[in-house]
Amino acid sequence: MRVKFLLFAISSLLMFPMYAWVSNPYEIYNTITNRNEENVLNEDSFYSYSSTVYEKINEKELDFDAFKYALKGYLNLQNDNDLSNSKYLTIIDMSVSANDERFFIINMETFELEHKSLVAHGRNSGSETATKFSNIVNSHQSSLGFYKTAETYIGKHGFSLRLDGLEFSNSNARDRAIVIHQADYVSYDYIKRNGRLGRSYGCPSLPEEDYKTIINKIKEGSCLFIYYPKSSYLEKSKLLNTTTDLVASID
Repeated sequence: MRVKFLLFAISSLLMFPMYAWVSNPYEIYNTITNRNEENVLNEDSFYSYSSTVYEKINEKELDFDAFKYALKGYLNLQNDNDLSNSKYLTIIDMSVSANDERFFIINMETFELEHKSLVAHGRNSGSETATKFSNIVNSHQSSLGFYKTAETYIGKHGFSLRLDGLEFSNSNARDRAIVIHQADYVSYDYIKRNGRLGRSYGCPSLPEEDYKTIINKIKEGSCLFIYYPKSSYLEKSKLLNTTTDLVASID
């Protein structure tokens, strides 16, 4: 059964201590939305809502701002029924060193972190840290923004997952063949030998270990967000700058 939740009034900011203890995500929703009533979650109270979910996930290595932006885009995509696989939200935080784990998969039904790992960025985005991003074909840079995962296929990197860019910042993902695949240069052994993680041509490449399980979880219509605190993206993204009340549909 699809249950819809609307962004709630600012007075709910005062309710945070009352529902922070709730363990079940649906109980959280019911508590802050007065159970079965349809209430509006407005922009002012979104911070309180995202803080509650972030505390429930309890992963301090996941930057709160990265999560907050990812959650907002996820909710907007859910509202538009654009996610056929709404169970998972994947966040890649490009503001973090490539030598650290910055790939996160969140189960949005339980609000639990199911996976975190290393992930590569494009070779022309930077060395250990990514600072440059592009949507241009052959730029060999990573692209910021929201993606929807698509079909799997067997290519030159083996089992891989296609990504569809949903924004001005990543609309050429298909033409650029930006996909999720495994790579031997994404490992701690590579970091020890070279001082930094290896880099891709723009793909968010993953370690060989468990990558097939990861792809099978998030394939076919889940939300993936590549984050960096770049104002030229954050200020222009339609998914992050809605002027209407947000609506979330969670199966």
